[in-house]
Amino acid sequence: MKFLLLWSDVLIFMLVIALVSFFYTLRNDPQLSARWRQVFGNRLGMISFVIMACYIAVALLDSVHFRYALDRVEGQSSDMVSYDNRVHSLLDLGMGNMGELHERTYSAPFALISFEKQNMKDANGNDIRDFPPLLHAGKHLAQPSDRGQDILQQTLLALFVGLLISLVVIAPQWWWLRHSSLPWHAAWATQAAVICLFSWALHLNSLYHVLGTDLGGADVLYKTIKGIRTGVLLGTLATLIMLPIAVTLGVAAGYYRGWVDDAVQYLYTTLSSIPGILLIAASVLLFQVYIDINPDIFEVGLQKADARFVALCFILGVTSWSSLCRLMRAETLKISQLGYVQAARAFGVSNPRIIIRHILPNTVHILLITFVLDFSALVLAEAVLSYIGVGIDSSMASWGNMINGARSELSREPAIWWTLIGAFFFMFVLVLSANLFSDLVRDAFDPRTTTGKAKA
Repeated sequence: MKFLLLWSDVLIFMLVIALVSFFYTLRNDPQLSARWRQVFGNRLGMISFVIMACYIAVALLDSVHFRYALDRVEGQSSDMVSYDNRVHSLLDLGMGNMGELHERTYSAPFALISFEKQNMKDANGNDIRDFPPLLHAGKHLAQPSDRGQDILQQTLLALFVGLLISLVVIAPQWWWLRHSSLPWHAAWATQAAVICLFSWALHLNSLYHVLGTDLGGADVLYKTIKGIRTGVLLGTLATLIMLPIAVTLGVAAGYYRGWVDDAVQYLYTTLSSIPGILLIAASVLLFQVYIDINPDIFEVGLQKADARFVALCFILGVTSWSSLCRLMRAETLKISQLGYVQAARAFGVSNPRIIIRHILPNTVHILLITFVLDFSALVLAEAVLSYIGVGIDSSMASWGNMINGARSELSREPAIWWTLIGAFFFMFVLVLSANLFSDLVRDAFDPRTTTGKAKA
């Protein structure tokens, strides 16, 4: 096989390394550690963090890409190796052949026959129109009537295997953290629930289509799980691109004031006056033109889709900084008038040192809260952009593309609802966990909240 490194792969590896380094360095800051301990000391915070960590783990597994070597053909040199144009990942290996179980067209969840009638021949060779049996679902059944009992038996088996895996995963954690005061029991229960859910879904999906299939016969559960990487990366990378711009301009405007403040206000006022969707759509279409006129840069189709995806993250970040910039400017204006900042100026401390030592540490709560909230908003924005046709490339799995395709399916009779439900459930869980976690971060890091609790 040949490993393939995409730009988004590099970015997610850097993100994970930065996240691990951040929590590792918390030990050197007692005050910051105490605030994060307050976040994780809440069972809801622990559960939310574990769920988000599971999403990140899936995205990380789906970011190790490779291509299989093709079999040599007659006359091919022994030194020459050709590789398949299809790109696989470690997540694909973990899910087995789920991505290869294609049917003819739509099929309902746990169905044994197609959702649409097709022209067929009966036992006598006569042309009829009926629902054909699926190619991959329920082939192990002796009779179609055994489906209900088989689903129950396979569910119990999958849950038993999931519990065994949970025991292997949680036992070392329990031995290491059993004396900790944090509510690790909530984290372990969440891990066990997630492992059992994935065990059930992967095992049942190897025998049936748990969430059915789409128009092209592709498995909906497989596409939904593959969309996790897109949702996590889009929300995170766009937010990380936005933060440096907003922080730099907001702090500069609030601290230096004068013409710097006027220039920054002019910039974000002008940006806010332009309809965001139109600005993003125009930028994405311009980059798409560059991709179309330079096809030789990309070796496989996934590299084109990845380039458009990274460009979309950058565009969303560059066009979404105005709100945070306003908040940072207002907070900096307030902090710069406080006594300890004025004393630092009187003693001749340089402006950069005042900003680094006094201004930025007192705005951390705004950054953390904005990061998590904007992450949720950008995950939802991807669905809106895909709906109008300027989102993720159609060759890359994403929840937005699934929701975009479901808009016509819901108008059918009977309606095809499972494509929308799959994308909605995974997006809902991610966004809900991020929002709940952000509330706890706000309570721990916002000085007004902390002061109010201390007085109470």
